[in-house]
Amino acid sequence: MSATASNTAKAGAAETKKESRRNEKVGQVVSTKMQKTIVVEVEMRKAHAKYKRIVRSTRKFYAHDEQNTARVGDVVRIRETRPLSKLKRWNLEEIVRRSTLAQVQEAEAAVAAE
Repeated sequence: MSATASNTAKAGAAETKKESRRNEKVGQVVSTKMQKTIVVEVEMRKAHAKYKRIVRSTRKFYAHDEQNTARVGDVVRIRETRPLSKLKRWNLEEIVRRSTLAQVQEAEAAVAAE
């Protein structure tokens, strides 16, 4: 009976490990001009090795957005995935915060449709 309990404990630990294996990043959407693809700019802040001053560096990642829900300016969380195309290696996990610009544009579109 204890062997079964240890197996389930190992399985639980393996699931937790497997869940956190994929890398996640939070960044801002800078382009949605492609179909089902967004470009996310992630800002990394790191202390300079010699001068200890905080240095900002940015990097762009191409992420898969199946429903085309993200808008320019949104803050999103992306997760690493298998290669989907030449440049796409990330998947849109969730929209953390909507852009105020996107909300204004949606309201204007609703008014124009009426």
